[in-house]
Amino acid sequence: MVGMCTTPECPRQTTPAVSRRAALFGGALVAAGAVLAPSAAQASPRHGRGLADLTYPLTTTFPAFTPGEEPARRTFVSIPEAGYYMQEWRILEHYGTHVDAPGHFIEGGRLSTEIRIDELVAPAVVIDIARRAARDPDATVTVDDLLAYERRYERIPRGAAVLMYSGWGAKVGDPDAYRGTDAAGTLHFPGFSVDACEWLLRRRGIGSLGVDTLSIDPGISATFDTHLALLGADRYGVENVANLRRLPRHGATVTCGLIPYEGGSGGQARVFATW
Repeated sequence: MVGMCTTPECPRQTTPAVSRRAALFGGALVAAGAVLAPSAAQASPRHGRGLADLTYPLTTTFPAFTPGEEPARRTFVSIPEAGYYMQEWRILEHYGTHVDAPGHFIEGGRLSTEIRIDELVAPAVVIDIARRAARDPDATVTVDDLLAYERRYERIPRGAAVLMYSGWGAKVGDPDAYRGTDAAGTLHFPGFSVDACEWLLRRRGIGSLGVDTLSIDPGISATFDTHLALLGADRYGVENVANLRRLPRHGATVTCGLIPYEGGSGGQARVFATW
C-alpha cells in the first residue's frame, strides 16, 4: 500500500502537466532568483543552543485525514522465532508527520526521490495564530500575519520553511477533535490561506510550508487551493508537525528527513529543528 494515495487531499481530476499556477509562480520565482537554495549561512544549524523534535511517533492510532485510513502493523518475525525482531507495516504515504511532494497534486510534478537534500534544510519561520485559532477553528494564516511577523522579527528569508503554529497539537489525542468534524461531516482546523501562500511564493521565494494540522489548506477547503499553489510552484508541504510551541519564532533551522519512497507522492519524515 505504500505509494498509494487515497486521502481526500488527492485531486479528484488529473491536473495538467504544467498548471497555470505552476507557470505563474515558477516564472515569478525564476525572475526573482528565488529558485536558488538557501545560502550556507541561512541553512547551517547553530548547535548547542536548542534542539526540538517536530515529529509525532508513528502509531496506528494517530488521527488520519479520513477515518479508516489508519495504518496496520504486525510482528513479521520475533526474536524467539528467528533471533531478531521485525515488523510489517501497511501505511499510506500521507499519514502522521509527512511531506507532500509536488507530484501529490500536480501531474508530472516532482516525487519524493526528486526533492533535493538542500531543499530539506531551511531557515524556519514560525507564524503564531494560536489565539485566533482557539476562537475560530477555521482560522488561516493571512498576508497580514506575515507582514506583522516581519515588522516584529525580520524579513522572511528566501528558501524558508514557513510554519504555522495554531496550537492544534493539543487535540492530537482525540481524532474527532483534531479533525474538527461537524455534524455535516465538514472538517474544521486551521491552515494557510491561498493568498498568504501566493504572497510567500511571489514576494519571498519560500521553500516550503508546514502546519501543526492535517493539511496546509484549512479543513473547510474543498478545492485545496493552497496545495495547488504551493505544489504547483514546485515547492513541498509538511503536515502534522509537532512541538512548534518549542521553536523560537525566528532564528531556527529546520531539517526534514523525508523517506524517499520510489514513485512517492510524499512520505513520512523525521522533522527536527536546531537553533
